[in-house]
Amino acid sequence: MSMIKSPEQIALMREAGRVVANTLAVVREAAGVGVSLRELDALAAEHIAKAGATPAFLDYRPRWAAVPFPGVICASVNDAVVHGIPDGYRLQDGDLLSVDCGAFLQGWCGDAAVSFVVGTADPVDQALIDATDAALARGIDAARIGNKMGDLAYAIGGAARRAGYGLLADHGGHGIGRTMHAEPPVPNDGRPGRGIKLTEGLVIAIEPMLILGGKDDYYHDDDEWTLRSANGRRAAHSEHTVAITADGPVILTLP
Repeated sequence: MSMIKSPEQIALMREAGRVVANTLAVVREAAGVGVSLRELDALAAEHIAKAGATPAFLDYRPRWAAVPFPGVICASVNDAVVHGIPDGYRLQDGDLLSVDCGAFLQGWCGDAAVSFVVGTADPVDQALIDATDAALARGIDAARIGNKMGDLAYAIGGAARRAGYGLLADHGGHGIGRTMHAEPPVPNDGRPGRGIKLTEGLVIAIEPMLILGGKDDYYHDDDEWTLRSANGRRAAHSEHTVAITADGPVILTLP
């Protein structure tokens, strides 16, 4: 399957991306102290269904997964970096929550993630979130025709490393289209001038995952999905689906 999308296909992906963005906004608004992750998952499922879309994560089982993913969203709390299962845990004041959401509409996929603090934010946690959002913004700005994938990766990871943050090992963004995860891989750390050339019509999910303490290591939780920071420190995750066009990068996962 070609990695390059036509303008018409990108327009369809924009509609899928809008469903994802609106779902994330609804979940974020509802994520208060005492609310369970399972309740947020049910809210996301309802919103996606009302939009005429289908969840991309529910029952997703890539080759490496021991069991299918059981939720509509990934809900990762504190030291859970990504792939957190939305269970009965009730949010507490000061929790750092990362929510990842994907949806298919008319056969095309959108994928995005946001991190925020529930209730009272520790300044260290807020700085981590801000750094993750900034890394995403740098990656998006580098998603331009003629740049190399290494340029984009360095834009994401270079400043994050210099600021003392870790980057989740072995994980990054990905191509996206008719399937949620497709070629090419989109690393969060790299060297300028390396990798494939970015071309018009390429659509990618860019998703930095930063960890406090400067370490990249992680471990799998007993649920076979959740990835937790090996140092036990908090993490943040930010993601958008982005199209590379002649007019520059276009974010497809905006409300």
